[in-house]
Amino acid sequence: MKSPVVKRSIVVAGHKTSVSLEEAFWNGMKEISSVRDMTLSELVGEIDGNRQQGNLSSAIRLFVLDYFRSRALQQTQPAVEAKADSSIVAH
Repeated sequence: MKSPVVKRSIVVAGHKTSVSLEEAFWNGMKEISSVRDMTLSELVGEIDGNRQQGNLSSAIRLFVLDYFRSRALQQTQPAVEAKADSSIVAH
């Protein structure tokens, strides 16, 4: 059975390193870098520069999770506010 973790080489801050991530995280990284109009290497460099501890693969997973979690909350926030506003008007 093929491992769901994919190991890829990437250049970060001028040096080559390898990162092991599940395909879903690679796809998330590609989407984020596209939205932010930056290369995958630039995004990984930013994540690497901001991480406090742990390995780079873990930092990337947490970054991708946080990015999509924040985006989901932003999308649901207007619906929650609208529902709250309508209940205030109804009373």
